[in-house]
Amino acid sequence: MAYASILFESAGGVARITLNRPDRLNSFTSEMHAELRDALARVKADAGTRVLLLTGAGRGFCAGQDLSDRAVAPGGTPVDLGASIEANYRPLVLALRSLPLPVVCAVNGVAAGAGANIALACDIVIAAKSASFIQAFCKIGLIPDSGGTYFLPRLVGTARAMGLALLGDKLPAQQAADWGLIWKCVDDALLAQTVDALLAQLAKAPTRGLVATRRALHASAQNTLEAQLDLERDLQRELGYSADYREGVGAFLAKRAPDFTGR
Repeated sequence: MAYASILFESAGGVARITLNRPDRLNSFTSEMHAELRDALARVKADAGTRVLLLTGAGRGFCAGQDLSDRAVAPGGTPVDLGASIEANYRPLVLALRSLPLPVVCAVNGVAAGAGANIALACDIVIAAKSASFIQAFCKIGLIPDSGGTYFLPRLVGTARAMGLALLGDKLPAQQAADWGLIWKCVDDALLAQTVDALLAQLAKAPTRGLVATRRALHASAQNTLEAQLDLERDLQRELGYSADYREGVGAFLAKRAPDFTGR
């Protein structure tokens, strides 16, 4: 189907979703959310897709919610923001975190508000040096949503999370990488080729093993050591029966490059 607010393409095991409202810094509308849900469902249903890229068009990644899409006029009827989160942002974050393949986010410019936290919901985040991350919610009397209060303290610790959330300061991409908020910061001119190389690597990787690794890492924050060891055992048992494990061992013993299929 044709989309109005996003671009979607899929080839060679790589799916690419580009937020495409550059005149509004790719800010979210209800229409964009509906299109994202449809595109993510397509990615999930396609067994040939091995990795997903999420990025933005133009000079920004995503400025968060388009406030004009749910504007509140002075003296007007209040808007139920909880309903908006339940219908749009919660399903989007959970969909990104549960896709049966790795999700890469290329932050090509400002990532503010929900835009910053949607990026953090992805598995690997690479940002251009000119990009920045802003928890802008405090500027309009709100809390960081779209998983912000979950991701931030886990990635950078409570002190830095509190500063980012309460002050709303712009965090440059290089500092975000230095703090461990994202995987890597690269020169703007190198962003596209760096991301393409990573996508090519992940498209040929043992997808089931990568997804199981993600599951284990996500579970570790809540698990006791004993529970985590049990999970590692169970996942390793499952992966030991996979075609990719057999191929990996066979390739290692034969001293050749493996040909993983994601199964």
